[in-house]
Formats: sequence, structure tokens, C-alpha cells
Amino acid sequence: MITIKTKDEIEKIRAAGAISAELFDYMKQYIQEGITTLELDKIAEDFILKHGAKPSFKNYEGFPGSICASINEEIIHGIPSKRKLKNGDIFTIDVGVLLHGFISDSARTYPVGKISDAHKKLLERTEAMLYKAIMQVAPNNTINDVGGVIEDMARKYGYGLVYDYCGHGVGYKNHEDPQISNFRCKDGRKKLRAGMVIAIEPMINLGKDGDITLDDGWTVVTPDYKYSCHWENTVAVTEDGFDILTIHPGTQDELLEKFKKYK
Repeated sequence: MITIKTKDEIEKIRAAGAISAELFDYMKQYIQEGITTLELDKIAEDFILKHGAKPSFKNYEGFPGSICASINEEIIHGIPSKRKLKNGDIFTIDVGVLLHGFISDSARTYPVGKISDAHKKLLERTEAMLYKAIMQVAPNNTINDVGGVIEDMARKYGYGLVYDYCGHGVGYKNHEDPQISNFRCKDGRKKLRAGMVIAIEPMINLGKDGDITLDDGWTVVTPDYKYSCHWENTVAVTEDGFDILTIHPGTQDELLEKFKKYK
């Protein structure tokens, strides 16, 4: 069932999202060669708890980490471990923040040291796909208007899509209806309505379409083990457009301007 949030509830989700925005900036200093993803998980959890919130992913359906910590070929749901970051890696933090009963969901992919030009473009273009998709959010636009932008941009750049995982509603729970696919699909004909809160999250592969889940039951990797990039924001549908809830307050216009040049 699709839920409609009140303005007060959206502000509570924004408060959770503001913590995640601060977390992403805070984590940059630690994302470097030699640190383990388990150490990064502990740093992130301590930060969230210090800000009076909780990591909503921890113990969710048995997931052991406070963040999903995905490296290189890991698309999503990487389990924090003793695996160390290396120069040339790309590393994704996906985090849910629970504050006063409301949840935000967002993800960022970081370079580790010096990365290749191909991987740098993958990061830049995936981030652009996120914001170009967000620009399609408005009442009476469809989910396919959002996901179609991601699909078209991915195909333009020759990248692979992930079909088994997608964005979703969020706020009361980590995952709510509707599904927000990163491509056009039959269910994507549903229209957006003011008060909906959705997580939009392009997961883009440098190589082939598709994904494989490893034996741990969580970690999802690319079929050809080429790198994958993941960006995500929680977005409220407003009466005349959208409001991004997992960025620093007051930065939305600046972010959108940055990505308008992308087609």
C-alpha cells in the first residue's frame, strides 16, 4: 500500500536525512587505503548514535551492519568485513537513519585514492542520473518518467542496468510501496502523488546488465565483476514538484544546477 505522509512527517524524515548528509561528509576523511569496511561501519554507527538516531539497517531482516558497505563489483548490500580498501577502489555507503520513528535512506559512492578515468566517469554519470531522475518527480508524472531517465542515460553511456533491485517508498519503514525501477516497466505507469516519499537509487554497472547474489545471501555483485556505482536520495513529492530530504538544507538548487547539463 502506498502511504501519503503529512507535512510534519516529511519534516521528521528530513531531520533523519540531514544526519545522513552530515555522515557522508564526515566519512570522507576515513575512506582511504588500508581501512576495513568493518571499521568504517563502526565509525558510521557511532556518528549516527551520537546524533540521537539509530542505523535502521542494523538487524533488518538479519543484516549485521549499520551500513551497506560495497566495494567495486559489489552493487549493493555489501556486509561490513575485514576487507581493506585499496587505491583505485570505489566504495559505496548505503545507510538508513531512524530518528523519532521516521526513516531516511540514501547512498553515496566514493573514490579511494586515484581511480581510473572510466571509473571517475561512472561515478559522475551515476550521480547525474540520480538528480536528472529527481527532476522528473511531480504529481501526475509516472514512475516511468523517473526510471526512464536513468534507463536512457545508462544506455547512452553504454552502461549496464540492474533489474532485480530498485528504489522504493520510505519513511515509516525501510522499504515501502511503490517500487521505483531504474527502467521503464509495466508497474511504472503508476502516477506520483503529493505526499509520497520515495527513495530513488540508480545502480549502474560499468559492464553488463544484471546481478548475482553471493552465498552470504546479501552481497549483490555484477555478472562480469566490473565495477558498479550506486547513488540514492530520499525525495518527497510536493504539490508542484519535489523536495530532496537527504541533502544539506538549502543546497537543492545548487545541486540541480550542477547536473542540468547532462542529457
